[in-house]
Amino acid sequence: MLTNLQIINFKSWIDTGPVRLAPITGFFGSNSSGKTSLLQLLLVLKQTVESTDRSQVFNLGDERSLVDLGTFFDVIYSHDLSKSLDFNFQWKLPSILKIPELAPAINNVAFKTTLQQIQNNGQSGKLAATEFEYSLGEYKFGMQRSGAKGEYKLESDPYPAKRKQQRVWELPAPVRFYGFPDEVFAYYQNVSFLSEFALQLEKLFSRIYYLGPLRDYPRRSYKWSGEVVRDVGQRGGFAVPALLASRDSKQIIHRGRGHKNQTVEECVAKWLKDMGLIHTFRLQPIGENSKDYELRVQKTPHSAEVLITDVGFGVSQILPVLVLCYYVPENSILVFEQPEIHLHPAVQYLLADVFIDAVNTRNVQIILESHSEHLLARLQRRIAENQFSAADSALYFTEFRDDQSVLSDLDVTMFGDITNWPKDFFGDQLGEAAARTLAGIDRQIRG
Repeated sequence: MLTNLQIINFKSWIDTGPVRLAPITGFFGSNSSGKTSLLQLLLVLKQTVESTDRSQVFNLGDERSLVDLGTFFDVIYSHDLSKSLDFNFQWKLPSILKIPELAPAINNVAFKTTLQQIQNNGQSGKLAATEFEYSLGEYKFGMQRSGAKGEYKLESDPYPAKRKQQRVWELPAPVRFYGFPDEVFAYYQNVSFLSEFALQLEKLFSRIYYLGPLRDYPRRSYKWSGEVVRDVGQRGGFAVPALLASRDSKQIIHRGRGHKNQTVEECVAKWLKDMGLIHTFRLQPIGENSKDYELRVQKTPHSAEVLITDVGFGVSQILPVLVLCYYVPENSILVFEQPEIHLHPAVQYLLADVFIDAVNTRNVQIILESHSEHLLARLQRRIAENQFSAADSALYFTEFRDDQSVLSDLDVTMFGDITNWPKDFFGDQLGEAAARTLAGIDRQIRG
């Protein structure tokens, strides 16, 4: 689980400051306030880690990527290529990491790096990670650019890295923005464990799953030939194949002592029913030995069974959210942009309950950006009811002020109250009501 994040000079952010991340982390704010950029940084890191090009420092993406942010010029604050992009984050490992050379055992790791467009004869050249560092308690390991020719030196403190008895060759650039090059292990005799740090970082970002705000329209039929899909896709188009894959693998949601275990399909169906969207749904092949499947739903106990395309649009929009929460492996990190889109306010309330349930039963982390006051209100209520801890949530308000994005930590008490509610957080509701009343009085006076 990611526990902290800080970003400097990324898009509209000069400095986010240290941002605490919790099991449920929500960013709320107006359009173009910078909240989406916070999620985009995580997605860029994920697609960089998963890139086959080890020399690519920062994969800003293309039309096939999770996110396409253009060039470094496009993402550096104020398009000033003399600035560096800095970010750091901390995460808790899903299991204890034991390295014999270091003590004690490790369960938390911090990482930081600096990315900069290197100047070459007065011209902006190649992007480079000029330094990076892993912190594990008192131990710090990393690399730093130390010369005009682009050579690097190894940082190791207080652990003494021992150089092999040979000619002292300079170290090349890091692998991507976080990895020690092979030469580190060739030149030093006692640092083989350093590869484990990069591996843990790669495992962290492999556990991130993303669902965007623009979702696919429902289809009259879905193809599935037995493959195991990784997730629902960034537009939710693989939600039905994921359900079929979970059925095929007999995936079970463990509800804990005293509660009946559920399949992913049963869990999704229950939430859809609780939300009042459907009474039942059935996923079946169109014909014997067919790759084509239909998703048929029944709106009420007495209504006819119809295809998902023939009921309200909200069913198809919430389905990928539900499937993603219960299909991905435990200890995953789920990133949502506007999960409430196209949903009735009553359903938005229950969406918060879905997230709480997924966190409690599957140990996932949910990071979202949203405009939904209903989702937030239900989180506040569950905290007040002691069904969810305020410490397990981190809620923020973003705004664009003085040519930069600014982040405010919403202070939520154990009673669910927000003590520092920003002005016009979700619009001026009292002002609207007062204006409506005055307008009504004026019309009555005018007859």
